[in-house]
Amino acid sequence: MSTSYRSLKAFQRPQPRRFAESDSDWPPPPADDESGSIPPAKVIQTIKDCVAQVLGGRVKSNQYGDYLSLRCWSAQPARFLPDLRALKLLMPDSVNEIADPESWLFLDTETTGLAGGSGTYAFLIGLAWWEDGGLEIEQLLMRDYDEERAVLSALRERIAEHPVVVTFNGKSFDWPLLETRYRMNRRIPSPTLRAHLDFLHPARSLWRLRLGSAKLSELERHVLGWDRGTDMISGLIPQIYFNYLRGGPREPLISVLNHNQMDLRGLALLSSRILSLLNNVENLGQDGLELFGVSRICEKRREDTRARNLYEKSIAAILPAATDRAARRSLAKLAKRQGDFKLACELWQAALDNSRHGYEAYEQLAIYYESKARDFGKARQVVDQALDQLRRAMQTGEIAQGPYLEMKAKFDHRMGRLERKNKQPCLDVLAVEP
Repeated sequence: MSTSYRSLKAFQRPQPRRFAESDSDWPPPPADDESGSIPPAKVIQTIKDCVAQVLGGRVKSNQYGDYLSLRCWSAQPARFLPDLRALKLLMPDSVNEIADPESWLFLDTETTGLAGGSGTYAFLIGLAWWEDGGLEIEQLLMRDYDEERAVLSALRERIAEHPVVVTFNGKSFDWPLLETRYRMNRRIPSPTLRAHLDFLHPARSLWRLRLGSAKLSELERHVLGWDRGTDMISGLIPQIYFNYLRGGPREPLISVLNHNQMDLRGLALLSSRILSLLNNVENLGQDGLELFGVSRICEKRREDTRARNLYEKSIAAILPAATDRAARRSLAKLAKRQGDFKLACELWQAALDNSRHGYEAYEQLAIYYESKARDFGKARQVVDQALDQLRRAMQTGEIAQGPYLEMKAKFDHRMGRLERKNKQPCLDVLAVEP
């Protein structure tokens, strides 16, 4: 490392905590020699012991050293028995073992940064699993960097016991970060998961249209009816840990532990709610938006009959205008796929207007009359209507030039093909005349 970098605090490893006479941990451990100096290793060990006293928990050891384990049990949320059919909507190719709640391991990390990368540490790994009808929670705390291997080894043991990992955005952040830490440490192989269930994307499908957000705390408050009460801002967590490593107070770590514990409980409760809806939204859905969300998931997994039924129910439940249009568009697509062109044409006809979905409806009607009904004249009429709508929208400034040119070229191409097809019978008749 060059001299210019050594002066930057970001590149300096936090120093051991120094004691003052006003410190609650005074006096420090006795010196080992006549010089009166305190060996750094003994200072660090004293700090670790004090952390265990302040936070509670138990110091555990494995072949890689010590770490702090904090355990508690919560009766809420109660143990949930997931339905395999609902789980297959999330992971169609997964093993049936995902339906065994005893194999689930809820996981949430607190890290030294949100960007990931090889320099980011998961200093706290929160774990939870179903036990005795409730949720058993264990938090693995890295009291200093030298405890990382011990923490990673403990995590590997827990995953061997519960090989189906359950997260909220863990596929994009938590698990890739942990895999990086295993690779960086080399000695400990990354654990093998039987399955990884992540509930962020289904939560977005179900509630982002209603809430405008898919943050776990927002879902807890507005969907699950659970208010955390006073909670810390998650963006402050890395700095709290850095302050502690540099000799700052240990008490703020309690708020970090509480935040992590609430994330685990919220995740367990959210997973139960999502799987209940996927299994029986027809009776458990609270509004049309939840019906619409499950229909999208069913459509994605090609469960067309159920998706179509749910789209129809969501429309009947009265949706916001934009969502209603999207539901009708998807319903028309499913009706077309199932050969119900009567319903599809009714939906396309009702959707004709100056919008992206409106022009798509013009196109779908033209395709139907050209390819299915073989009514080239009707198809040309639909294309004429679309081109006329485009010209008016361009003149009034309702459509930008780029989209206008793109859609006009598409409809012009179709019109040219229809004109050629319309002339083809006359050419055939002339060819056989004497």
